[in-house]
Amino acid sequence: MAFDQLDEHEQSELVRKWIRDNVASIFVGIGLGLLVIFGYFQWQAHQVRQNAMAASEFVSFGAAVGAKNEQGAKTALDRIQKEHAGSTYAVIAAMRWAEGALVRKDLAGAEQSLQWAYDNAKNDAVKSLAGQNLARLKLGTDKAAEALTLLNAVPVAGYASSIAELRGDILLAQGNRDEARSAYQAALDALDATAPNRQSLEMKRDDLGTATAVTAPPAATPAAAPAAEKQNS
Repeated sequence: MAFDQLDEHEQSELVRKWIRDNVASIFVGIGLGLLVIFGYFQWQAHQVRQNAMAASEFVSFGAAVGAKNEQGAKTALDRIQKEHAGSTYAVIAAMRWAEGALVRKDLAGAEQSLQWAYDNAKNDAVKSLAGQNLARLKLGTDKAAEALTLLNAVPVAGYASSIAELRGDILLAQGNRDEARSAYQAALDALDATAPNRQSLEMKRDDLGTATAVTAPPAATPAAAPAAEKQNS
């Protein structure tokens, strides 16, 4: 018998019986739903707390750097990398530490810090900056092949021009002048017409001259042979 053929009393009794038979499942479903909602808000609150803590550690790191307290800065950096490795604060702190390492001429330390920043960056734009800086460092330490391999994997993330220019620098260091010129032209094509570095980029391109053309030796003209025969007769 269809449900809509029952009278109101029979329908209500049938509903109450179904509820009695399934009350456990109903409350389990409600409980699970509440747990999911509660867990989500707990996770959100945890993320907010973690970000606030990472920001506080980053401020401590920056203060130590500003005070030229190298040991204090290193301690703060180690802490933020260990406890907040997935945060942008930790990545930026690692990049800033690399700048100081370069000033101290600690090239190995700078490369290690930039590699950490590149490996742990979650944001494409930040990862691109870390990767470009690391590629420049590799280029400056005679690792042009490594620099080019890295640069080819770096996210573009709005940095098409700077990546192309850096590719040109690497190719030029490898002696690939024509490819370097093409890279500089690609950098110019991706650059805004009013960008302040446009002139210096044009100079890089123009210093390489025009692309080297491969030309075949001139072929003898058909009229040349009869003329030579006439002279010999």
